[in-house]
Amino acid sequence: MPTDILQLPLQQFKGVGPKVFEKLNAMGLRTIEDMLFHFPLRYQDKTRLTAIGELREGMDAVVRGTIRASGIARGRRPTLIVKVDDGTGLITLRFFHFRRAQALQLKVGEIITLFGQPRLVGGQPEFAHPEYQVGERETQLEEALTPVYPTTEGMGQSTLRNLARQALTYLAKNPPDDLLEGRLKEGPSMADAIALLHQPPAGVNTQSILEGRHPAQLRLASEELIAHQISMLSRRARTLQLQSARAVAAGKIAKAIIETLPFSLTSAQKRVCSEIVEDLKKSTPMLRLLQGDVGSGKTLVAAVSAAHMVEAGHQVALMAPTELLSEQHFRGFNQWFEPLGIKVLWLTGQIKGKARREALAAVEEGKIDIVVGTHALFQEHVSFDSLGLVLVDEQHRFGVNQRLSLTRRGKDDITPHQLTMTATPIPRTLSMVAYADLDCSVIDELPPGRKPITTVLIDTARRQQVIDRVGAACREGRQAYWVCALIEESDALQANAAEIAAAQLSETLTDLKVGLLHGRLSADEKAEMMAAFAANRIDILVATTVIEVGVDVPNASMMIIENAERFGLAQLHQLRGRVGRGAIESHCLLMYQSPLSQTARQRLVVMRESQDGFVIAEKDLSIRGPGEVLGTRQTGLSSFRVARLPEHEALLESAQTVAEELVRDDPKRAEQIESRWTRAREAFAHV
Repeated sequence: MPTDILQLPLQQFKGVGPKVFEKLNAMGLRTIEDMLFHFPLRYQDKTRLTAIGELREGMDAVVRGTIRASGIARGRRPTLIVKVDDGTGLITLRFFHFRRAQALQLKVGEIITLFGQPRLVGGQPEFAHPEYQVGERETQLEEALTPVYPTTEGMGQSTLRNLARQALTYLAKNPPDDLLEGRLKEGPSMADAIALLHQPPAGVNTQSILEGRHPAQLRLASEELIAHQISMLSRRARTLQLQSARAVAAGKIAKAIIETLPFSLTSAQKRVCSEIVEDLKKSTPMLRLLQGDVGSGKTLVAAVSAAHMVEAGHQVALMAPTELLSEQHFRGFNQWFEPLGIKVLWLTGQIKGKARREALAAVEEGKIDIVVGTHALFQEHVSFDSLGLVLVDEQHRFGVNQRLSLTRRGKDDITPHQLTMTATPIPRTLSMVAYADLDCSVIDELPPGRKPITTVLIDTARRQQVIDRVGAACREGRQAYWVCALIEESDALQANAAEIAAAQLSETLTDLKVGLLHGRLSADEKAEMMAAFAANRIDILVATTVIEVGVDVPNASMMIIENAERFGLAQLHQLRGRVGRGAIESHCLLMYQSPLSQTARQRLVVMRESQDGFVIAEKDLSIRGPGEVLGTRQTGLSSFRVARLPEHEALLESAQTVAEELVRDDPKRAEQIESRWTRAREAFAHV
């Protein structure tokens, strides 16, 4: 779009003073282009009159008739009541808030034209606070549907409609270049598509617009997805111009670790390790996403990757989302690497004062080979001597800035390789959008001997039966997790808190040891509790979702999740994955509070019927949408102006193909498309 016109600030418009512009600015509306891409949420049909006799509840309707009665009903709160007749029926208007001038204006015999949504009261239509105009002169009906825009407090629809009209005038005089000429299927031009979505003509299928299926949306969404793919390809191209440390050693350390294992690597682990090592041997940075379902052995793959980099004389950083998980990684890595003379450091925000200064100095001087920690790793004052590889566990917990900041810790213009891991399988749709710049490895095989987890749905009314069943299992030497949604009692949420659940279980199962784990415990207290559970000194561990990722206790074979309807599918799948990690037959009991909403029932049924993380992830995407599934802060999905997933999934394949062709054959045009769509927002590719 011509930058000299459509990039002008909205102060150019009539009616935009300092106060209005301040509110527009808060909504992210600064330029004419911003206003053009601020599309309506829905539409009102003011293009035709509806006879009172044809009114249906909840429909948008313009009605014109004569006022037959008007008066104020006295009561606890005075109400202005007006009766209107158009010859086909009688309607009632109610104004609970009104001025005296209004009551005088709405007098018997006047012609009134009104707009609103009727509701049926006693079978008769009523309007509460409709829009209206009074007078013999016929009110002009709208030629197009009336847009209803996303707004904020103090910013009325009339102001936004006026600004959109002015913006469309600029657009008509300065139509954007067709940068995708011949590369898209037939459809409206960009200018026509934008104009239609702001002012759909009477008779247009508004349902198709609301569902994202209208050709105008498909035209814009296609170009936006192409722009996004170009930005991802651009980022990858920039990365591949950087230099990284190469793993050129023979892999003796990795081999030594594998030989100490009481089991063999699965064929999937071997394949993925081979893919990663090939990347590490290159002088350009690896950007790889490692997907593996719960319990598939991603941590061991990470350790093998780290071993190759350490053997080449470089340091490794492993970042985990919680201190509990980072400590578990530290224990595992230390167990594997320490006997080989490789130094592993656990660095968290808990390390203070002199101990922290000494630890940071050791890292900077290269005396530490592997550093494991939480977000403390990417604080500004942590420096490495020669950082060669960054491992990021549970990547969806981190924003892109956090994830990428560690790769800027290298010295001498060396960019570390990066391997991000997730136990939350990512649907292919989202991978194509959020991780198009990454190579992808999938561990699609569980270690041998694992038995499937039996999942059962149980109404919370049968809570005592569940307690008895858990007690019986623990007396046979098993262990159980009991997961609650909250730490403290909350009447509003009707969720049993972990503290109350632990007390109740202790009182009922007096012969068993009950532990309690939640986010308010210190790191030492959490570690002590988990160590006791892992050592089988605790039979039942009552916990909040702090045990969601990474915790590994093979003897734990029962998982009870209270108020399971309050959790998302991905979270339920993660929690269930804490059991079934040994050869014992395992069970997951999902307790729910009746009555269940349709969405909650849908989620729980999916959990009962499937243990395939990718199947569950696809269902999660269809139920919740991409922003919730991945976390919008690190996907760029929240910044899309038109494109919606999964609604526009069908456009992704061609968007990817067109983007690759443009970057290869016409880089200047590719840059123009990327700029058009990423100019007014923080582009995912550039953070």
